[in-house]
This record gives sequence, C-alpha cells and structure tokens, in this order.
Amino acid sequence: MSSIAADLRYAASHEWARLEADGSVAVGISDHAQEALGDVVFIELPEVGKVLEAGQEAGVVESVKAASDIYAPIAGTVIAINEALADSPESVNSDAYGSWFFKLQPSDTAQLQTLLDAAAYEASIDA
Repeated sequence: MSSIAADLRYAASHEWARLEADGSVAVGISDHAQEALGDVVFIELPEVGKVLEAGQEAGVVESVKAASDIYAPIAGTVIAINEALADSPESVNSDAYGSWFFKLQPSDTAQLQTLLDAAAYEASIDA
C-alpha cells in the first residue's frame, strides 16, 4: 500500500509539489507512482532556467518496467535539479517524498491550491 504525505499537494499525473520556506516549489513523484513503475534506473530532469507551464512535460523516469513522463504540476522556472538522482535514481523507490526531482520558482503560488490535497489524491488512486 502506498503512503501519501499529508503536507503535499498532488497532480492527477502523480507528481507531488511542496512549497519550500524560500518560496520555491519542490517537485517529485508520489509513492504510488514509484510503486507502479518498479525499480527506477534513470531520471531525465529539465534544464535549470527552463520555463514550464502547468502540465508541461518536464522530464522522464525510466524503470525496469516502463518509461513515464514527469509533468510540471504548476507553472514556473526551474531553479534547481536534484543532481544526486543521476547517480542514485533508485533513491526514489526508497524515499519518494524525500527524493525531489527539481525545484521551480512558481509563476503563481496560488496554483498550488488547484492541485489535489492528500485525501483527494488518495481517492483518485483508489477509484
């Protein structure tokens, strides 16, 4: 059974978003998504400086089973990528909520409110 972090917001496409103290938004994939993918072997991340619209493809996660696109849950500019994932992509399998993929400087933090809260996300994956 997947865990769902209560303090995050979720996109229907299984990305999570966390507002950081500095106003940036960290983005990763949910525990449910990593579980469905299986053993993650490669992650392609967006370039720092790239401007993304909400719902735009931002990268790719490859596992032994499949490759899956990663989408920006909100609009913003990529200000950081988690370079540790290049050497240890499997860390997503052991800590989906600690293994952020990239951070955005959001165009509008109010967009976070359009994402699913933990209860709504749980209902969407249980449906």
